[in-house]
Amino acid sequence: MRLLMVEDEERLAQSLSQGLRAEGYAVDVVGDGISGLERARCGDYAAVVLDLMLPGINGFRVCEELRREENPVPILMLTAKNGEYDEAEALDCGADDFLSKPFSYVVLTARLRALLRRGAAARPSVLTLADLRIDPAARRCTIAGTELRLTVKEFGVLECLARRPDQAVPKTEILDAVWDSAFRGDVNIVEVYIAALRRKLDSAGAHCLIETVRGIGYRLVPVAS
Repeated sequence: MRLLMVEDEERLAQSLSQGLRAEGYAVDVVGDGISGLERARCGDYAAVVLDLMLPGINGFRVCEELRREENPVPILMLTAKNGEYDEAEALDCGADDFLSKPFSYVVLTARLRALLRRGAAARPSVLTLADLRIDPAARRCTIAGTELRLTVKEFGVLECLARRPDQAVPKTEILDAVWDSAFRGDVNIVEVYIAALRRKLDSAGAHCLIETVRGIGYRLVPVAS
């Protein structure tokens, strides 16, 4: 499984790449944003570990360009900064996860494994089902053209279900897709957000609903108008 690491701190890049190679990954390392963007464009990578502060162009720009080109490769962004605005911007520009320096190598590898489990299947830019429309890039959801106001977690759960319409999605997969990989709470937290989504979809008169699939999880399905 091949990874791309875009990191300009040589000692850190060398240490991380050696550790990942010892675990069986193939790792390509580049030290600037322009080279990282070009490698990500032409390489078949399972995931990209992308530093924020880079020579040439920064990690935000690299991530934005890849998502603009509809490149679905999972991206784990690293930064020396530690603030909610940087984290929010990283996620808004298309990163799948975010890790602040200094970080634990154990946490880094755990988050990479979580990204790889989700896979890099091609992601449509906009998800639709009946009168529901979800734009992941804009973080916007509408019902028949009217915006449906959702919390961050509600949006994530609904997006997870909308990516697999008419399919039963296990609770554990929803948790893995929406919650931080370090989450150690009760998997039944998913039920709280499903209940909130059902209320909001019903109030908006949506022509789709979330069914419970007993023993498995949940399924988003269209309903007759």
